[in-house]
Amino acid sequence: MAQVKLKLDLKDVYKKPLKETVDVVIKSHITGNVMRIPFKPGMSDITGLEGAPQGRYRIDIDPPSYQLVSSLAINMKASGTTSFSFTFPIDPAKVVSVDFPKYKSLNPDLKSLLERSDKVLGFEGKTGQDLYDALDDIRRAGLLNIAVKTDATRYPNGKTALSYIQQLTQLRGDRFFAVVPKELRDETKHSIASGLFKDADESLHKPPEGFVPADSFKTLDRYGNLQLSFFNKGDEYSADIDIDDAGGFEHFFQVLKNFLSGKPTHPYNIHEILVATQELDPGYTFRLA
Repeated sequence: MAQVKLKLDLKDVYKKPLKETVDVVIKSHITGNVMRIPFKPGMSDITGLEGAPQGRYRIDIDPPSYQLVSSLAINMKASGTTSFSFTFPIDPAKVVSVDFPKYKSLNPDLKSLLERSDKVLGFEGKTGQDLYDALDDIRRAGLLNIAVKTDATRYPNGKTALSYIQQLTQLRGDRFFAVVPKELRDETKHSIASGLFKDADESLHKPPEGFVPADSFKTLDRYGNLQLSFFNKGDEYSADIDIDDAGGFEHFFQVLKNFLSGKPTHPYNIHEILVATQELDPGYTFRLA
């Protein structure tokens, strides 16, 4: 019988090898036999598996500090080495602390926006660095996620989505609400022809009191779409701005769908999507358990 090896490359969203022992469970689709391996840093090859045509397996990989990743079907070659690479997003529940960038190092457009935002719900009267420093980790992470994505979203006229936002009114971990000019709505709709945005479902986005829906749009990213949902009251415009993981965990990371079901979009998950799939770094890093 020809010798076969399974070579695993386990890395984080920054493409760095995992530095912890992970639990690897391999189950044969043919025999039902299960192999459980403590996969230590520096390891790469796993032996003791069957080659094709008997070498069909399911693999579950569960690191202590990252989310469980699963591949329902891996097919081994008849001989030699079969290689698979897996990217692991951090587990938000295992984050001990977050290292955020200092206010002075923020994007100038983001600093200007914070300095104009004196009516943020729950933080009234605070602006600039006072507002930034007052935010809890979840809100601050969400703000930085959306800031880096809106700054990377550039319209045909050369302006970025971030540069249009006039004032923040509410901050959440998964989205923020803002006062915006009508021009942002018009430029977003205009950009559909260039392939930057597409029309999106606005039914889940509730307008502020006194406002009515004025269309919703989403970027065409495969994962981590920016969605702008507009509302107006006469000539006044506001927007609900968020980033959708767009199935990124289920498809790109291969995190099990039932593992994530029922959970709201966590800003730390969005961080991992942006870094891994768009090479957009929100500027903060995690200290893991």
